[in-house]
Amino acid sequence: MNDLNWTDHPRLRNPLLVCAFKGWNDAGEAASAALQFLIESFDAEQVGTIDPEEYFDFSETRPTVSLEGGRSRVIEWPEVAFHAAGVTGADRDLLLLEGPEPSLHWRSFTQTVIAAGRELGAREMVTLGALLADVPHTRPTHVTGLASDDSLIERLGFERSSYEGPTGIVGVLHDACTRAEMPSSSLWASVPHYVAAAPNPKAALALVRKFEGLARMAVDASALEEAAEDYEHQVSAAVASDPDVKAFVERLEQSADESEETSPPQRIPSADSIASDFQRFLKQRGPEEEG
Repeated sequence: MNDLNWTDHPRLRNPLLVCAFKGWNDAGEAASAALQFLIESFDAEQVGTIDPEEYFDFSETRPTVSLEGGRSRVIEWPEVAFHAAGVTGADRDLLLLEGPEPSLHWRSFTQTVIAAGRELGAREMVTLGALLADVPHTRPTHVTGLASDDSLIERLGFERSSYEGPTGIVGVLHDACTRAEMPSSSLWASVPHYVAAAPNPKAALALVRKFEGLARMAVDASALEEAAEDYEHQVSAAVASDPDVKAFVERLEQSADESEETSPPQRIPSADSIASDFQRFLKQRGPEEEG
């Protein structure tokens, strides 16, 4: 395809296509941060880009100028990039797509994404997203798993989406997957709306942890865990300094606790499933790390 620019064409084992986009679907930058963390964790290498010319309004998503060698001016255009990672010890590899949400020609864009994924062997897609919600920062981040494919709903224990209203590129991409008969699912983290402007590593961590179970891959997220802990301490300190905000957060905490008490118990994985996941984790770490 003319708008696909490959720099490499790696051979991947049944790769899972994982997508996240900055912008409307990325509250607290949690989704894009989670995807970037996966790229770094698995040493994924950039293998291609989608030409931005057809898909971006450059007066809305502006290119930037930088100096190279202190003299030459270089234009850096918005970039939607594919990264590939071989995952040792797992049953499949990863093809990860990151970039800003496009502003134009969404139907063509989603067809390009699906075609690129299939060109490298991907037959299933998952997206990462984050949305603003009436949730307190002091409670575990809630992540909702959604799917439209019956086999994925049954296998992963996900829900079927019942949302109606405005949608972003993630919703359009899943619709395109349905039309192309490519199974797809999405993970959505709930981000406290009162700290929407700040990057939220706690929500990013929750997405990574949920992704582990979906993809059946272990991820060393210790650095993200530390960032999430620092984030919660900093937000708590800021909230404590304002009595009105503190009272508001306490009401959210009470509501969250009451909702937790009345919600049905979560499905508990079997002992065989836990043992299998643990063995896979040790296998991915390698013998040099087990001791």
